[in-house]
Order: sequence, then C-alpha cells, then structure tokens
Amino acid sequence: MGLRETKKQQTRTAIADAALELFLEQGFDQVTVADVARRAGVSTNTVFNYFSSKEDLFFDRQAEAEGHLAALVRDRAPGSCPVEVVRDDLLAALQQNEPMLGLHPGAVRFWQVIHDSPALRAREREIGEHAEAALAVALAEHSPTTATPPGNSKLPMPALLAGAVAGTHRAVLREIQRRVMSGEPVAHARDTIAPAALQAFNQLCFGLHADAGGETSQRR
Repeated sequence: MGLRETKKQQTRTAIADAALELFLEQGFDQVTVADVARRAGVSTNTVFNYFSSKEDLFFDRQAEAEGHLAALVRDRAPGSCPVEVVRDDLLAALQQNEPMLGLHPGAVRFWQVIHDSPALRAREREIGEHAEAALAVALAEHSPTTATPPGNSKLPMPALLAGAVAGTHRAVLREIQRRVMSGEPVAHARDTIAPAALQAFNQLCFGLHADAGGETSQRR
C-alpha cells in the first residue's frame, strides 16, 4: 500500500473511531455527521468522502461482515464441506474470544445503541440479508458435492443452503448477544454456546450429506 492509500486509510479509521465514541456516549440518533466531523477534526464533506451515510459510520466494517461467510466457502479446500468450514471458523472464533463476536464487556453498550435505534436495527438486518445473498452466490459457484433429489433438478440448493447456514450463524451471534446483555459471564456464555453451535451445524451437515450415507465430520 502506497503512502497516499495509507493516509486515506488512517483518515477513514480516525473518522470511524470518532463516530463510534460519540455513538456510544450519546446514542446513534442523537449524533449528527457534523458532530462526528468536529470530533475527528475534519470537515463534514470529508466524512462523506469516506462514508455515504451515518449508518456506515457505525457499521464501518459492513463489507467485511457481508463477505465473510462467502469468502470462507470460496477459499475452502477442494472437496471440503462448506457447512464444516463455516462451523469451524465460528468455533475457532469462540475459542479465541474474537472481538467481532462481542465476547467482551464493551459489547453490551454497542448492542444497546443498536437496540435503541430503528435505523441501526434495519441496517443490521440488511447486512444479514447481504451476507446470505453473497453466500448463496459463493455456494452456486463452488457448490458442495451432493445429490439432487429425483424430480427436483431445478431445486435452488445454493439459496436454501445459504439460508440455513447464514441463519444458524446469525442465531449463534444473537444467542451470544442475549446472554452477554443479560449479564452472563463471558466465559460461561462461550462454553455453553460452543457445543450447541457444533450440534446445530452438524445437523445441517448431516442433512446435506445424507445421500452419502448420513455421515458428517465430528472433528471437534
């Protein structure tokens, strides 16, 4: 990355950090883009050069979140199961207390800001929809080896599988959120959720590969 791109990335990060500070302090709906610009020490126009909306300031890693599951499927080893790849990535993130999962005390305020703002709740749903759509495309382009049931040659398998996988992934994240926001210790929440997530994804894997004898990997 050249010097110009590095400086642009630094400016973007500084703006996003300033915005998040304000949102956590005051709530999303109470903060204006002009407020963010003042906190970051830039003009309002500069903010809009990097972020097209106030929601983008809050979800500044939206593109990464939307493309994560699809990238796992596209980059998996040849012949490996896409459900297992998503499962193992999520379980590894749980084991490592990955910050993006919200396994830290500061996540409670972040989630509360979302809960208090209809605009952020709508954007959160949109991110989930985009992630599922991207996953469906990745599955269509890099499909698992599984038989098509007789009489269903046009079954939209990628879309159905993407809905099941992305939905299960979202459900795990929602359960983390529910438990942490209720005051449950992070370690207890993680240790309770991990085996349940493993079981849920293994059930999906069993259904996907039932035509191959009903066997699914139980590596963990």
